[in-house]
Amino acid sequence: MRQETGHRAAAPATGNAAVARAFRFVVLIGIVSFFADMTYEGARGIVGPYLAILGASATAVGIIAGLGELLGYGLRMVSGRLADETGEYWPITLLGYAVQMASVPLLALAGRWEVAAALIVTERIGKAIRNPPRDVMLSYATKQIGHGWGFGLHEALDQAGALVGPLVAAAVLYGRGQYRLAFAILLVPAILTFLLIVTARLLYPRPRELEAAPPDVDTSGLPAVYWLYLAGAALVAAGFADFSLVSYHFEKAATVQSPWIPIFYAVAMATSGAGSLVFGRAFDRFGIVVLIPLTIASALFAPLVFLGGFGLALVGTALWGLGMGVHESIMAAAVATMVPAQRRGSAYGIFNTGYGIAWFVGSALMGILYDASIPAVIIFSVVIELSAIIFFLLVSQRQRAGATT
Repeated sequence: MRQETGHRAAAPATGNAAVARAFRFVVLIGIVSFFADMTYEGARGIVGPYLAILGASATAVGIIAGLGELLGYGLRMVSGRLADETGEYWPITLLGYAVQMASVPLLALAGRWEVAAALIVTERIGKAIRNPPRDVMLSYATKQIGHGWGFGLHEALDQAGALVGPLVAAAVLYGRGQYRLAFAILLVPAILTFLLIVTARLLYPRPRELEAAPPDVDTSGLPAVYWLYLAGAALVAAGFADFSLVSYHFEKAATVQSPWIPIFYAVAMATSGAGSLVFGRAFDRFGIVVLIPLTIASALFAPLVFLGGFGLALVGTALWGLGMGVHESIMAAAVATMVPAQRRGSAYGIFNTGYGIAWFVGSALMGILYDASIPAVIIFSVVIELSAIIFFLLVSQRQRAGATT
């Protein structure tokens, strides 16, 4: 596998200097993610009602959301494998950010739900391109400061942007009531995102040097514990309704007024970011077992958002955000501890492909079920999510057994 190119290799920093440099990299990428999430999560908080206004059905919304996540996760296998084989983490990452950041403001020009759907899917494709190589670079840095804490810190900054973006959209809707203007304003953080990721590339051209320990040269097959974890995470993905369907329900059932919908999404992002910090620290100390109480709590989101009024729907949305954010941050941290460094790009790609397929199947089924029976959506969501606990227990047992042998 080739090393990052374009600069002569330098000796990696050691000791406290290495830890400080790694920490600065995590924070810088977190700031990039702040503005990226401000852009695309600001849009995702309102695309459900936007699609409803443009004439899409619940089934269409479920399929659009599911297809976006399928490609958004499934294509990571390609970009992850490409990153492993070429070592060109930065060019792949930059391409992904460019595609993603261009897609969101263009929603302002969509006059039909089919056009909006294409842009929603394209945005997910951009995220698919950039996530595996970016996460590999983060895994090098988080080795220095703790994978759980490092990815949790990144996720917290990420979700801070996801909090601000929907609030900006809510302010536009409250003041002007125009969805297109809300999408257009998101061009500003989109531009800032790309400028910052280019700056990160210039400051940290060789992120592999952030990992002080020599990389593991083992290239054997991925371990059994990795596949068990993937099975559990896939069940979680299948059971989580995409927020597009949740916000579609708010619009159709009139339980939450339009200007409040992005605020609800902002609340979800706030609980997501705070939970990532807390559970990230807990993961470094206790391991994968921390996902069990989290999964139980977050499974309650479905009855609350689909059956509750304003107050209960707000609580359910917060639980939805907590579950999504923590699972995403711990997912990246856990994979980094399960596979050798040379396989991380492929491991992230394969993992996200399985996750995306499960998300697509679950989202499509929940969209179809919603048109037929809301209680059926709730039963499906709760049962599938709680089933994941079996696999998390198996992973925890395997890891404890490995630690004592």
